Amino acid sequence: MTTKAFDAVLCDVDGVIRFFDGVGVAALERAAGVEEGSTAAVGFAPVNDLPLLLGRIGRAEWVDSIARGLADRVSEETARGLAEAFAHSPFRADEVVVELLRRVREHCRVVLVTNATVWLDEDLAFLGLTDLADEVVNSSRVGSAKPDRRIYEIAAGRAGARPERCLFVDDRQENVDAAVALGMTGVLYRGPEDLRRALAPLLG
Repeated sequence: MTTKAFDAVLCDVDGVIRFFDGVGVAALERAAGVEEGSTAAVGFAPVNDLPLLLGRIGRAEWVDSIARGLADRVSEETARGLAEAFAHSPFRADEVVVELLRRVREHCRVVLVTNATVWLDEDLAFLGLTDLADEVVNSSRVGSAKPDRRIYEIAAGRAGARPERCLFVDDRQENVDAAVALGMTGVLYRGPEDLRRALAPLLG
């Protein structure tokens, strides 16, 4: 009898499955005369981003914080427009990754482990991915964000697997390192081929 390589695959969402299109925001930044990426830098600054990812604020409050962070560079109206555009950026799913996860779910449990917003379920529904995983461990729902140890423990528990029997996939080194420290097998994701190689023992 062949023993499975892993009992569960724990996979990040953003930067692995989902990707945002920043073209529209970049065009607005150029028109406003601010450096491209300025809005993202404010939006993802821990003081603005972490409360969102821990479920302490919603989208409206996040937009407010981004607008405030841009207020010293552009007019209030322009800052608000940039913030709204950034918070509603279009996104897509990588179909290669989606197909790999659908295939591996036939062999073991798949759990999405993500630092995400409270509206993630709506986004997954928009992408047609509500059935992609057995469980979704969302930081804004569980009150713990990667690389905090607790979210990994929650994910392993939801998977019904010991940490050492979990494969963890993420595009951030610190998140992978935290998973490895807990005993998981970690994969730093840079492209679909990284996932394909990691899943080979399960998919053959």
